[in-house]
Amino acid sequence: MKLGLFFDLRNPEPWAAPWADVYARNLELVERAEQGGLGSVWFTEHHLFADGYLPQPLTFLAAVAARTRTITIGTAVLLAALRPAPLVAEEVAVVDQISGGRLQLGIGAGYSPREYDLYDKDLSKRYGLTDAAVAEIRRLLDDGVVTPPAAQRPFPIWLGYQGPQGARRAGRLGVGLLSLDQRLLEPYREGLAEGGHDPAAARTGGMLDIVVADDPEQALARILPHFLHQANTYAECAVAGTDVEPRVLTAEKVMGRSTVPGQIPGLRVMTPADAVTAIREATAGAPVEHVYLWASVAGMPGDVVDRHVELLCTEVAPALHA
Repeated sequence: MKLGLFFDLRNPEPWAAPWADVYARNLELVERAEQGGLGSVWFTEHHLFADGYLPQPLTFLAAVAARTRTITIGTAVLLAALRPAPLVAEEVAVVDQISGGRLQLGIGAGYSPREYDLYDKDLSKRYGLTDAAVAEIRRLLDDGVVTPPAAQRPFPIWLGYQGPQGARRAGRLGVGLLSLDQRLLEPYREGLAEGGHDPAAARTGGMLDIVVADDPEQALARILPHFLHQANTYAECAVAGTDVEPRVLTAEKVMGRSTVPGQIPGLRVMTPADAVTAIREATAGAPVEHVYLWASVAGMPGDVVDRHVELLCTEVAPALHA
């Protein structure tokens, strides 16, 4: 199992920095993660966010591939339904060659009406479009249709589908499942069998909402405004372009639901020892290949990010490997 970091490259007000600095700092953070022994870095995608949420993860991953040598790099997730399959396959092949075969392609369906409108796609058909994109991208890569060819064959593809039906769909397509919800293992394996794939080939990965700190309560207090920005912009994204009003979280609402110091629904700030325990509990008995944690929550303070990554490299990852 590889422990990694998850990046969305947000740059929100009132903490905004020059964009060139944001991208440079995140590239440096990736290099530090590799030097510190972390196993992977993953980049995600959204469009039309005011805080500049990364819209083109494969473009950024080309830079990551050129700046690193050993760490696994991946998308979690790319919205493949918005793009022509040949375009995705060609970009994947180029990044895979630059990286020397280190790319993992995680694909998701998305959920934002505004994003599908931007690309003139039908949101109501997103799962069918995504399933078809997975099949075609795999054909283009594994059959050597696109040039240059990818360095890896067969190419490692994952689906970030959630819920029992999504897990079954991922299984039928014979790809990895980007979810750590162990309740999905049974429908996922059933889908593998239905698709003619060996259920023993099941492989999972995914996100845990953990930030590591020496003093979780103090760190949470500093991260909280950033977490609220993150949660509220996700909620806005889900209903943008509709008549539905987004649900707005406040500090009072969130802290009122806290039952463990340093932890709120959606974010757990933990000591290294507690993080190790939580990761082990989340992955026990499952075919987990990748676990990734937030690199930063919506532009949270740089010193909190730096200490989080340092503790992951020096305490959490070694303990998990041991």
